[in-house]
This record gives sequence, structure tokens and C-alpha cells, in this order.
Amino acid sequence: MTQISPDQIAANALRLLGPLPPNWVPELPGVDHDVLVVGGGHTGSTFAFALQRAGITRFSVIDAAADESQSGVWLTRARMNLLRTPKNLPGPELGVQGLGFQSWYEAQHGEQAFTNLLRIPRTEWAAYLTWYRRALGLKIRYATRLVRIEPADGHFRAHLEIAGVPHIETARKIILGNGVAGSGHPYFPEVLQPALPSGLLAHTAEAIDFAALKDRKIAVVGGAASAFDAAATALEAGAAEVHLFARRAELAALPVLRARGYPGAYDNYGHLPDAIRWQQAVRYRDAGSTAPIDAVERATKFPNFHLHLAAPWSSVRVQNGKLHASAAKGDFMYDFAIAGTGYKVDLAARPELADFASEIRLWRDQYTPPADLADAFYGQHPYLGFGHEFLEKTPGAAPFLNNIHVYNPGGFVSFGLPIGDVPSIRRDVPAVVAAISRDLLLQDLAHHQQRFNADVPPDFTAELYARSVWGRRTAEAAD
Repeated sequence: MTQISPDQIAANALRLLGPLPPNWVPELPGVDHDVLVVGGGHTGSTFAFALQRAGITRFSVIDAAADESQSGVWLTRARMNLLRTPKNLPGPELGVQGLGFQSWYEAQHGEQAFTNLLRIPRTEWAAYLTWYRRALGLKIRYATRLVRIEPADGHFRAHLEIAGVPHIETARKIILGNGVAGSGHPYFPEVLQPALPSGLLAHTAEAIDFAALKDRKIAVVGGAASAFDAAATALEAGAAEVHLFARRAELAALPVLRARGYPGAYDNYGHLPDAIRWQQAVRYRDAGSTAPIDAVERATKFPNFHLHLAAPWSSVRVQNGKLHASAAKGDFMYDFAIAGTGYKVDLAARPELADFASEIRLWRDQYTPPADLADAFYGQHPYLGFGHEFLEKTPGAAPFLNNIHVYNPGGFVSFGLPIGDVPSIRRDVPAVVAAISRDLLLQDLAHHQQRFNADVPPDFTAELYARSVWGRRTAEAAD
């Protein structure tokens, strides 16, 4: 039996899907792109496919990474062995099964091999994304960084750095698919900040030279998945000891997001009342972010891994090239520390948004929770429209904001998932593209009205049916 390659399966799936619709958006003078997609990882690549299928083809996808191997996190800052999401979740294929991970994997390794997977290996996911981009002919512009968004007359001036050289391009719509820190920055608790200038502290979001930690004594602060991934990676690289410090008396183990994973909740989450969405966000905070079982086991199998529970750091100082930390159960000294402390949403800290961040409606502007559900962190999240677009804090003050669509974790409170992760793709990429399509149609309505009312040549003339018209045939027979 001849084995069919992933390329052949993808080509046939696209053949059955039919040709790409032609571009329908009129070209405006002085506008380079109808849509500029910021971020070329699995999010940006999926948007490229979805925009093509929507007939919006004048778009560009940019990525700050030097090349494809550095794009996203999968071969750089991600340290898990397996993705944290179920292997059969719909993803970048957007319903076209021949473009999905399972189809790609089974074509190479067989159905049983996929059945045997617990979850998707991280490096296999990276390889799949490379194939996906190639199979669809997607073009990502690497070494291209967005540094500022400037509102112009009906569009944006996107200030870019291309291989370090300043450049300006214009776009009508912008999608911020720029990763976990895309609405803010990595978060360092205040107690850790005295260690920052020393070079003895790194965040899990950073590239870390784990080989340099061999035979060193390492602290990891945080109890979620990224903290355990970093701890295990350090141990596998030969660290002498790794101590992980968690604030909770027990590790978070309640995956509360699963309670609303059914279609009714998943598909319609953005339509829920503000009070319910807020309460669900706070419930998630209270339960904590759970690390997968295999991530915990990966670290705990090492005898030189030590877990400190109910042990937040109260102080840290640097002395003689060492970190001296005080925690609930004593004082400790380490050669290096890794902060697995998550990310902070802070739109004003994003240089591309800084000019107008004060105009963006936040959750704290929209909703005042009861005192027992107050949460300053979630209050800083943007309050997004149904198409993930920014909304104005003051109506009429910044109408351009609804042309910026947020597809990163800044959308968590609005849409109930870590936006940008695989679980969000099936629901939210089509929703964003549908909103963009609607807006572009309505913004150019005069043009489309002319197009609607254009002269259309007939498919046929009356000669096609003339002989069958009642009365005419009998009259001809009489003659």
C-alpha cells in the first residue's frame, strides 16, 4: 500500500475546499495593507490562512524573531516536553482536517502512533507549524518589529524596525497576535526586584543558558507549569540542587476552566454578563494555574529537587555573587534564581500602544465588582468587543481603537481563555476575521453599493426558450 505524504493530504484537502476567493477589499490610496498581523507563530499563521479564505488577501504578517526557528516559543522559551492541551483539540487547520496536526502526524507515523501519544510533543508541534506554513505557502516577514502604532486619517502608520532599520508602513486593521506578554510584560514580584541588576535572576519568559547552571544551586519562584518546566530543565542540565518555592500550602490542582469547556459556554462566552465573566476570572485566580501531572513528575523524580510549600520569599539580597533569600521557613542561599511568576497586563507599558493606552477601555472602567471579588490585576485587562477589538474609554474620543484587534492573553477576562493558546483558536480566530470582514465592508459601503448595483450581463437571451412559449408554437404550426 502506497503511503500518502502530508503534502499530498494537504493538497487534496485544499482542492476539495476549492480555490481561494479573490480579494474583494478595494485598494485605498496610501494604504499598504488592509490587515497587519503582528506575530508569526501559530496565531499569526492561522490568521493568514483565515484571511485568505475570507477573501482578504492584502495583508502582511510580521514577526520580530530573526527567522522561523526563533519565532514563537516552541524552540526557544518553552521548556515543556508535551503541550499542556489535549492532543485532539482543533487548531490552526480551522476545520480542514488535512491541515491538522493529527493528519500530519499520522501520515508520517501511523494512526497507532498518534493514539499512543499522551499529548503533542513540543518539538513535533514546532515541526508541524513549519510544515503548515509551507503547505499553505504562507509568507512571514521575520526580523520585523512593531515599535509604534500611529493613528492616521482612516488607517494606521505602523512604525517598524526591519532588521534594525526604521521603516513606516500603513494598514487599516492591526491584529496583535504577539504572544503571552503582548498586553504587558513579564511580572517580577517586588520582593525579587533587588536581584534584577545582579544578573542572578531571570524570568521564564527569557532565554536562559541552562548549561551554565550545571553544578549550581538554583531557586525557582512560582508553582505553575512554567516554574516546573524550568526546574526540570535545570535538573536535566545538571544543576546541583533546585528548590521550588510556592506561595500555596498545596500545589494548585483544580483545572476550573474545564467546567465551562462545553460548546454552549465555550462558543458564547463573550456574550455572558460582565458579572459572570468577572466572577469566573476571579474563580480561576483563586484556584490557581495548574501544572500538568507530567510536568510535576518530571521535576519530582530528581532526588535533588526540593519543593517548598507555603513559602513566599519575604526578602532577597545579593552578597558576594550569591542570592540570599528569606522565606517562611528559613534563610537560603542560591547561585541563580528563576521567576516563574507570570505576566502583568499593562497596556501603557507596551511601546506600540503607549500613545493612546489611556484612551482604551479597561475592565475597571466597565465593571465594578463587589468588594469580595475585587482584583486590581484583572481590572487592568482591556474590555474587548466581540471581535476582540479595543473599545474607547470615552465614546467618540478615539474611534480608531476598534481597528486594533487583541489576540493575546489580554483578552482573558473578556473571553475566558488564555487567548493565543490552542484552545482559543477554533472559536476566536474566525470571530476576529469575521469582525474585520464586516468592518471593511461597512467602511467601504459606498464602493460596495456601486458594486451591488453594477450591470450584470444575462446568462442567456429569450432565444433559449422562445420555442416553448405558450401560443407561439401553435401559431407557428398554423402557419
